[in-house]
Amino acid sequence: MVGEAGDQRIALCNVGGTIFAIDDVCTHDGGPLGEGELFGSEIECPRHGARFDVRSGRVTRMPAVAPVKTYDVEEEAGGLYVDVSDGW
Repeated sequence: MVGEAGDQRIALCNVGGTIFAIDDVCTHDGGPLGEGELFGSEIECPRHGARFDVRSGRVTRMPAVAPVKTYDVEEEAGGLYVDVSDGW
């Protein structure tokens, strides 16, 4: 699922019932990570197959070499709140 927080596009990923938020932009070529497939806790960019751990943002498969930003998520009163103030 992809949403917006402020002026940022954020991909929300459900891993075992826990929601993680990352930038919706692959650090390799700007691909839309929210359109990629989730494999456990890794999201795969649909363009070139780079993978990122949605819990930490770290690269788990090239061609990307730089991590993707992650954001804190709070679930409260049936809603999701993403803190985009500083990321990581």
